[in-house]
Amino acid sequence: MGYAVISAGGKQYKVQEGEVVKVERFDGEIGAPVTFDNVLMHSDTDNFSIGTPVLETAVVKGHIVDQGKNRKIIVFKYKRRKGYRRKQGHRQPYTAVKIDQISI
Repeated sequence: MGYAVISAGGKQYKVQEGEVVKVERFDGEIGAPVTFDNVLMHSDTDNFSIGTPVLETAVVKGHIVDQGKNRKIIVFKYKRRKGYRRKQGHRQPYTAVKIDQISI
């Protein structure tokens, strides 16, 4: 079973076929096809390829499974002895993509 490292939304993700990965949110309907052409690395049982910086012929294809928000994180700012407290929550939006095919 091979894997690839892709770049999406300013982050890098290690993906395999059949896997669901949460990437930074982008526009698209559920079920819409997605193509990632920023493939940084590819590996299968025999071959290992590293791009400089990307592999030109490599493509990772998938489809959108979900559009949602991650769990809430709490941002709490505090300065001792000054009476300064700020509490803020944040939920980061994501797009869940199921990887269908990794091709070189």
